[in-house]
Amino acid sequence: MIKNYFKIAWRNLMKHKVFSLINIIGLTIGLSASFVIGLMIYYDATFDTFHKDKDRIYRVVTDLTSPEANFSIPGVTLALEDAISENSNFETVSGFYIERPSKVENRVLNSEFKWPNFVIFADANYFKIFNYKFLAGNTSEILASPNNVILTENRAADYFPNTKPSDIIGKTLVYNDSLHITVTGIVENFKERTDFVFEEFISHSTILQTRLRDDFLNKNWNNTNDASQLFVKVTSNADLSAIQNRLDNLAKEHQDEESKKYGDEQQFTLQPLGDIHFNEKYGIYDWSKGQASKSLLTNLALVAIFLLVLGCINFINLNTAQASQRAKEIGIRKTLGSSRKQLIGQFMGETFLLVLVSAVLSLLLSRWLINVFSDFVPEGLSYELMKSPLIILGIAILLLLVTFLSGFYPALVLSKFNTVAVLKNHLAVGNKKVKLRKFLTVFQFSIAQVFVIATLLVGQQINFLLETDMGFKTDAIVSVYSPRAEREISKKELYALKLRAIPEIKSISIGGNAPASISTNSSSVTYNNGDNEVNLDLQFIFGDVNYVEVFELNLIAGRTIRNDTVKELVINETCRKRLGFKSPDEAIGKTVLLGDQSVPIVGVMADFFQRSLRSDIKPMAYRGDWYQPDWSQFQAVHIAFQNESSADFKGTLSKIENAYKSVYSETDDYRVEFLDETIQRFYNREQKMSKLLNWATGLSILISCLGLLGLVIYTTNRRVKEIGVRKVLGASLFQINALLCKEFLILVAIAFIIAAPIAYYGIHHWLQDFAYKTSISFWVFLVSGLAMIVFALLVISVKTLQAANANPVDSLRSE
Repeated sequence: MIKNYFKIAWRNLMKHKVFSLINIIGLTIGLSASFVIGLMIYYDATFDTFHKDKDRIYRVVTDLTSPEANFSIPGVTLALEDAISENSNFETVSGFYIERPSKVENRVLNSEFKWPNFVIFADANYFKIFNYKFLAGNTSEILASPNNVILTENRAADYFPNTKPSDIIGKTLVYNDSLHITVTGIVENFKERTDFVFEEFISHSTILQTRLRDDFLNKNWNNTNDASQLFVKVTSNADLSAIQNRLDNLAKEHQDEESKKYGDEQQFTLQPLGDIHFNEKYGIYDWSKGQASKSLLTNLALVAIFLLVLGCINFINLNTAQASQRAKEIGIRKTLGSSRKQLIGQFMGETFLLVLVSAVLSLLLSRWLINVFSDFVPEGLSYELMKSPLIILGIAILLLLVTFLSGFYPALVLSKFNTVAVLKNHLAVGNKKVKLRKFLTVFQFSIAQVFVIATLLVGQQINFLLETDMGFKTDAIVSVYSPRAEREISKKELYALKLRAIPEIKSISIGGNAPASISTNSSSVTYNNGDNEVNLDLQFIFGDVNYVEVFELNLIAGRTIRNDTVKELVINETCRKRLGFKSPDEAIGKTVLLGDQSVPIVGVMADFFQRSLRSDIKPMAYRGDWYQPDWSQFQAVHIAFQNESSADFKGTLSKIENAYKSVYSETDDYRVEFLDETIQRFYNREQKMSKLLNWATGLSILISCLGLLGLVIYTTNRRVKEIGVRKVLGASLFQINALLCKEFLILVAIAFIIAAPIAYYGIHHWLQDFAYKTSISFWVFLVSGLAMIVFALLVISVKTLQAANANPVDSLRSE
C-alpha cells in the first residue's frame, strides 16, 4: 500500500508540473535558508559548552558610568581577587593577566618568534576552573614557581618542532631578551569550539620580574585594565544575589573622593561563561574572529522562518485550489473503502515526498549559500558540520514539521469531500477555502512588503551615515603605526623625515589615533569660573603641530598648540558649551584643572564625529605629547596624499612601506590603516543587515510571486469559458485583463496597508540606536507600494493576457 501511495504521489507531481515546481522552489528556498542559518546558530550556540560545571563558571567584569558616558570593561582592578578569594560562595577564584611579549626565543635552536598571541600569566586555579588534558609535565605542582610556563600542544610544536611533549619538559625559552622561562607542562588544545584560545600560561609570580611589577605590588582599586581578567567558579549552592551585593559593596567602599566628585561610578558584575561568546559589551579573546551577535542570529532565524512559512503558504494555497481536480479520485477511493485516515495519510505522504525532493535540493544549495552568506557565516563554520548527529536530527524534525504545516490542512480539505456529491459532479468551492487562500496571499505579500520597505529605509540610513560630513578630512589619508613595543619618538621623527622626501605626500603628522577611532583616552577636568565649578570627562586626541593641517580640523578661535610637549589644550565646541563659555573667543586663555595641573585653553575647534553616528559628540581636546621621553602617546604617523585619486595610491603606498622598513628594519610589524575604511568599519553591522534584507526581500518577493502566479494560472484555467463568452460579447483585451487582475491586485493593496505600519514601527525602533539619523521618508512607502503592485501586475499579466488572447472558439467548442 505504501508503495502504491508513493506511485500515485509521483504521478500527481508529474501531472501538475508547474504547480509542483512552484511548490518545490518555494520550499527549497525556505529549507536552504533554514539549513544554513540553523548551522550558524548551532555553531555559535555550542561554544564552551563542554566545560565541566560550565553553569557555575563566571567572568567578573566592570561597568563604569559617568555623566558623560558609560564604559564596559572585561577586566577588573587587580585588587579585587584578594578581596573576594575567601568568600564562601566561591569554590575557585583565578585571576590571570593577558600579555603579548615582543619576542620569544629558543636559543638552542636559534629560533625567534615575534609578538606571539594568546599569552597569559596564570596560576594553578586557572586549571581547576578550565580542565585541560595534560600531555606531559607534573600536574601536582602546576605553575607553582616563578619562571615556569605551560604550553599548548600547538604552541609547543612551534617552539620545539619535531619534539615529543615529554622531551620538551625542562627546556628553556627566553622572553623579551631577559626572562628565562622553563617549560613545566604541555596541554592538549581544546578540541571543541571555544573562546579560550590561550596558548602559553606563564606562572603568575613571574609578573614581579616584568614591567608590571609596580602595578601588582601596589594594587590600585581605581586602576581597571582589560588585560586583568578574573574568573570564579561558584559553589553548587551559591547565593548569586549575595555575591552581587558583596561586589557592589566593595565598589562603594573603594570609590575615591575624586570619582564621587565627578559622579563616576564603578560596578563589578558576574558574567556567565555562556554569555562571553555573544556579549559585545565585553568581547572575546580573539578579536580577529569577530564577535557573535545574538541580535544578528535572531534576525537571520526570523528570515529563515518567514521564507519557510511563505513556501508552506504556497503549498497550502495551490493544493486547496486544486482540490476539485482530485475530487473524483477521492470519491472512487472512498467508494472502494478508503477511510478518511487513509486518505489523509496518502496526501501527507505526497507532501512528504515533495518536501523530501526540496530537502535534497536544499542540501546541495546550502554549500553554495555558505559562500554567499560569507559576511554572516563564522570563520570556522564548514559544511562538514552537517554531519553532526544533532544537526541531522534537527533537519529530520524540521522536514516533519514542514510536512505537517504544508500538508495537513490540504489533506483535511481533500479527505472531507462528500462521495455522492463528487461522483454526481455537484462539487462547489467552499467560501471558507477561498477566504483562507485570500488571507494567506495577503499574509505572504505583507511579509514581502515589510522587507521591501525596510530594505529601502535601512539603505537610506546607511547612505546618510556614510555620506555625512565627519567634520574633518577622511579621504586620501593613511596612518602607519609603529611597532607595538617601540616607544622612541626619534624613530618616528626619522620615519617622518624620510616620508617628506616622497613627492606624492602632501603633509605628515606624528600623533596618536586619528580623529575617528574605536580607542578612547579620557580624563576628568575641572573648571572654576568663580561662581561655580564644572566637572566633566574630557576625551583626548594626541598630535604634533601638523595634526590640525593633516586632518583639516576647523579651528574657529585661538590657535593650535605651539609644540608637542607644551601643556596646552585646543577644545571642541561641545566642551566649550559644557564648560559654560558663551562664545569660542571667551574660552581662549582660560585654564582648566587636569589632575593637579592647570592647563590653558589656547584654541577652540569645530565639533566633529569621533566615532559612528550612533554616538553623541563628546567633549574633546587636542593636545601634544606631554610626557616625552618617559612615555609617548604618539604611536602613528598620519599621511595625507597630494592627489585624492586612488590610481596613484599603490605606488605611493609601496614607497611608504619601503621607508618604514628602512627605519624599522628589525621588525615586520607593519600596520597601515586607511581612515575612510576605518569609518566604514563603524557601520559593518548596518551593512550586513542591509545585505541580509536585500536577500530576504528578493527571496520573499520571488516566493510570493510564484505563489501568486500559481493561483492566477488556476483561476484563469477555471474561468476559460467565462473569458470566451465575454470575448464573444465584445469585451476588449484590456477589460478582460482588468477583470482577472482586479481580485489579486486588491489583495496586494491590502497587504501594503497592513505592512506599512509594521515596517514603520520596526524601522523607527531601529533608528533609536543612532544619535544622528535620517528622517523616515513617506515617499519610500509610496514607491515600495506602487513597485509591489506593478511587480504583481506583471506576474499576473503573464497568464491573464495569454488567457484573454486565446481563441474563444476553443474554449466554447464543448458547449
